[in-house]
Amino acid sequence: MFVDIGLNLSSERYEDDRDVVMERGRAAGVSHCILTGTSLEESRAVLAFARQYPGCRATAGVHPHDASGFTAEVETGLRELLQAPEVVAVGETGLDFNRNYSPPEAQEAAFIAQLGLAAETGLPLFLHERDASERMLEILKAHQANLGVLHCFTGNLEALWGYLDLGLMIGITGWVCDERRGQELQELVKEIPADRLLLETDGPWLLPRDLPSPPKNKRNEPAFLPHIAAKVATLRGETLEALAAQTTANAQRLFGL
Repeated sequence: MFVDIGLNLSSERYEDDRDVVMERGRAAGVSHCILTGTSLEESRAVLAFARQYPGCRATAGVHPHDASGFTAEVETGLRELLQAPEVVAVGETGLDFNRNYSPPEAQEAAFIAQLGLAAETGLPLFLHERDASERMLEILKAHQANLGVLHCFTGNLEALWGYLDLGLMIGITGWVCDERRGQELQELVKEIPADRLLLETDGPWLLPRDLPSPPKNKRNEPAFLPHIAAKVATLRGETLEALAAQTTANAQRLFGL
């Protein structure tokens, strides 16, 4: 049994066969999926999907790429969504200084506001960070943020230790299966304590590059999570069964599944 803690099910890339995708995931042993909200509109959409598909829960938040559009009205809308029993985390929120689709100051303001929502609701955080670990850690420490997960971790050892010191869990994606970009992560995944490790596809993105028979559309989906898990288990010197049990228990504990 596996839990995919990061699935962008509202993506238009699933529009034509969403039911089939979810059934394939269940057949592959993925018992639960956390559906990622990246804007107020997307958060509403994934909440609806969480109510439609068994074993699914949702997050509600505004991604740093969309932080420029974070307003008081958006905050009010998120606060309402966070009351739904199917919503289990605040986010996807954080900082992304790699592309700066929103200015850093707008990202920080939206991030801090969502930290406040997490404090209000007691929900964990679903965090995004690219090229911003130093500032992210400063803000998290200053606001004594709730526990949560640094999703799709691709940082360095210093960043990893910083997030672990704050009590965060670490989400690992198919990035770890990439022989080009994933070499550092392949080493670092061994450093993550067993009770802090989570698995995710981040589908439809980050299709594992080493899949034996990759789909022609290059789309990632929950059915490929066991492949990612097998890679992580090999790197950590663990059995797949032990890794599946541990990461599932971790997800159940964090998200109250």
